[in-house]
Amino acid sequence: MNNKKGQSFPLLIIAIVLGWTIFKQFDFENLKFEKPALAIVYILTFILSVYLLIKNTKGK
Repeated sequence: MNNKKGQSFPLLIIAIVLGWTIFKQFDFENLKFEKPALAIVYILTFILSVYLLIKNTKGK
């Protein structure tokens, strides 16, 4: 038996933290990020974590 129940909780925490960080770094007045290169890394990691969360829930 393979128990993968605990795998989604860390991904959920990562997605929440990255989503909040992306939101805080975005300047809504100028519609730009404070640090564009770092924002790209954050967005790619956020998308990957959300994809893995969705993939794990559909697999069960």
